[in-house]
Amino acid sequence: MDSWDPEADRRTLESVHAGPFEIRAGDRVRLRPRGRADILDIALAGMAATVEAVEQDFDGRVYLAVTVDDDPGKDLGRLRQPGHRFFFAPEDVEPLAGGT
Repeated sequence: MDSWDPEADRRTLESVHAGPFEIRAGDRVRLRPRGRADILDIALAGMAATVEAVEQDFDGRVYLAVTVDDDPGKDLGRLRQPGHRFFFAPEDVEPLAGGT
């Protein structure tokens, strides 16, 4: 059996529109989760983050992979390590002034 590489199957996009804003990798955003689906939504609400990637799942839903600016392990998030990279829908963030 050949080894499976999940990164090879990952769908990335150049950018996504969230309301009147265009968001792309490198942009800084404020996390404003609307659904409050889990404890991380509550814990991360209001925090500043950097968009690491705009990704699309197999069902066509678009997510922003972000690292939280105040996370001392954010370097691990940039390396796509678990626990330091978080996913939010485009409507759950607002761009910060200054962008990238």
